[in-house]
Amino acid sequence: MKIDEIKTIVKLMSENDLTEFKIEAEDMHLCIKRGGQNANPIIAQTLSPVVAAPAPVAAPVAAPVSAPAASAPAEPAKPGQTIDSPIVGTFYRSSAPGMEAFVKPGMKVEPDTTVCIIEAMKVMNEIKAEKSGVIKEVLVENGQPVEFGQPLFALE
Repeated sequence: MKIDEIKTIVKLMSENDLTEFKIEAEDMHLCIKRGGQNANPIIAQTLSPVVAAPAPVAAPVAAPVSAPAASAPAEPAKPGQTIDSPIVGTFYRSSAPGMEAFVKPGMKVEPDTTVCIIEAMKVMNEIKAEKSGVIKEVLVENGQPVEFGQPLFALE
């Protein structure tokens, strides 16, 4: 499905005051929901490996991840604090298989330090520490699925 077709569907949804639209085919599933706190439409699309998802569709998913890092000044870590997952997805310690991990136990991190990547809907989201401290322990195995708010790293 082309981005222009998706934009047309979103426009028709808005004009007709629809809150949800679903379409399924053999190689595609598209579900668009709008409303709630965020008036912008949320678009989720799963395609066969042959068809790639258009980049503009994934952009709204990645935006909330970076917004908190820029808006709130970070405090130094208190004993027992953790760096938690801001989204649901798959946890990766490095940028590619075989590459060195972003952080290891004993490393000092600052609020803007990238600590991991979480893949959500085929989008790789760099996760920032958002706190200062020293990594005490990595709480999640590489390649494991993580939930929103799940602790990823323990800080000293």
